[in-house]
Amino acid sequence: MASQHTPALPVLGSRKPSHRERVADALRAALIAGELLPGEVYSAPGLAARFGVSATPVREAMLDLAKEGLVDTVPNKGFRVTAVSEKQLDEYTHIRALIEIPTTAGLAATADPVALEALRPVAQEIVTSAAAGDLIAYVEADLRFHLGLLALAGNDHLVDVVRDLRRRSRLYGLTALVEQGRLEASAEEHLEILDALLARDEEAVRAVMTRHLSHVRGLWAAP
Repeated sequence: MASQHTPALPVLGSRKPSHRERVADALRAALIAGELLPGEVYSAPGLAARFGVSATPVREAMLDLAKEGLVDTVPNKGFRVTAVSEKQLDEYTHIRALIEIPTTAGLAATADPVALEALRPVAQEIVTSAAAGDLIAYVEADLRFHLGLLALAGNDHLVDVVRDLRRRSRLYGLTALVEQGRLEASAEEHLEILDALLARDEEAVRAVMTRHLSHVRGLWAAP
């Protein structure tokens, strides 16, 4: 059964997000983690009760997600989560690998060690969330970590492209990994990535990132 933890709403970037944006981020994470299932219709009041917020920001956030194609509006009922095909997920992951692996590996030669160390608490948050079985917090922290790394390359458009691809990903296998006690080991790869970057070991970064992204359609994908 999917985790019912109340999500810790994320903060992305230097600008403090609005409440509506924070709710939208948490809902996206719930979609990615499989907390909200494709084909299911969810009402704003029902989601508001689950997330511990009022219905208005949830309704506004779901309208934002509808514009992104992540949900469809169902008149007088709520919002239906759109299905994503296996082919689409494979394509998203392929594009992500083409962008994220070389970009992150390249940071071994260019990234400021202070900026890299600043991401360690986020990497640790991923591990902590995995150990607690909090899938929404896990996905939120994972997004912040990887987008934070990519931002160090100085290409804002690249970060936006990867953000969109990650939001469209689905990781329905996370619940099973939590139940099997295997997600924490996978989460620790984020610390491996940081350590390899700080060691200026580009090949090690490439190897860990390749293994890490292979989980998207492997360990983290199977229902």
